[in-house]
Amino acid sequence: MRTTTSASDRDQKIDTLHVIVGPTGTGKSALSLDLAERIHATGRAAEIINADAMQLYRGMDIGTAKLTSAERRGITHHQMDTLGVTEESTVAAYQESTRKILSNLVQREIVPILVGGSGLYVSSVIFNFDFPARDQAVRARLERECEKQGPEELFRRLADRDPVAAANIGSQNIRRVIRALEVIEITGAPFSAALPQEPVPWMPLNIVGLHEDRAVLTSRLDKRVLDMWDQGLLEEVEGLIPEGIEHGITASRAIGYAQALAQLRGDATRDEAIALTQSLTRRYSRRQVSWFKRYQDLNWIHASDPQRLERVLAHPPDRLKR
Repeated sequence: MRTTTSASDRDQKIDTLHVIVGPTGTGKSALSLDLAERIHATGRAAEIINADAMQLYRGMDIGTAKLTSAERRGITHHQMDTLGVTEESTVAAYQESTRKILSNLVQREIVPILVGGSGLYVSSVIFNFDFPARDQAVRARLERECEKQGPEELFRRLADRDPVAAANIGSQNIRRVIRALEVIEITGAPFSAALPQEPVPWMPLNIVGLHEDRAVLTSRLDKRVLDMWDQGLLEEVEGLIPEGIEHGITASRAIGYAQALAQLRGDATRDEAIALTQSLTRRYSRRQVSWFKRYQDLNWIHASDPQRLERVLAHPPDRLKR
C-alpha cells in the first residue's frame, strides 16, 4: 500500500524538534513511533529521544514500560539504558547530553522527536534556562537531616518555604526536595523562581500533549500496575539487587521499584506494594498534567483521537523560534 505525502508532512522542517508529552499511560511512545514512521515515509530520517528519567536506567524495563528492541520498529532511540542503577540521574547532565544529541541529529538532517513525561527533563532541553549552582556542604547537611528527621519533615519544610515547588515535586521525590531546599538556602529565593516564567524555546518546537479522561486513565494506570507485577516486576527488581539498586540514589526511589524492594524485604505484602504503587502513579500522573499545562504553545490531543497523528503534523511547527 503506497503512503501518500500530505502538504503538512512536507512542511515539517528538519531543524524543528517534535515534542510529545503528557501523563503516563496516554500512549506517547506509540504516537512517537507513528510519527517517526510517517516522517520516514516522506523520505526523511527521524529518531526518537527518551525524556522519561527512569528509562535512562539499564535493567529497569517492566516498571518503566520501556519499549523492547522489537517494539521500537527499527527506529533509533536515544537516552535509554545509559545509566547503571547506582548512578544518580541529574537534570543538568541530561540537558547537556540531550542537546548534544539534538545538535548532531539536526546537523545530519535527521528529524528529532523528544518523547516522555518527566516534566523538568523536557523543560531543561526545550527551553533556555540555566541550573542554579550547587553547594555540596549544604546538600550533605540536608541529607543528614533527612536521615535523622525523615523525608516528611524536609517536604514539610519545602512546602512552607516554596509551596509551588512542593506541589510540583511531590513528597515522594526526596532527592528533588533536597535539591530545592539546597537552592533556596544558596540563593535566598524560592526554587520555583529558578524555572523560567516565560520560557524561551532553545530551538523551533512543535509541542503536543496527549490527554485522557481522568476516569479512563485512572483505570488504565491501576491495571498497568497490576500487569507490572504479573509480568515479573518483582523478579526484575530482585535481579537488580546484585547490581546495587538498593543503594541507588535515584533508581531505588522510582515508583514501583521502591515498593517492590519493600515487598522483597518483607516490609510490605504484595497487595500493599501494588496499592501504594497505584496511588503514587495516579498522583504522579496528576502532577504531570499540572506541569505541562504551563506550556502556553502546547497542542493538546485526546489520546484516543483517531486523527492524532494528523493533528501532530498539522500543528504549525515553526511558530516558535530561537
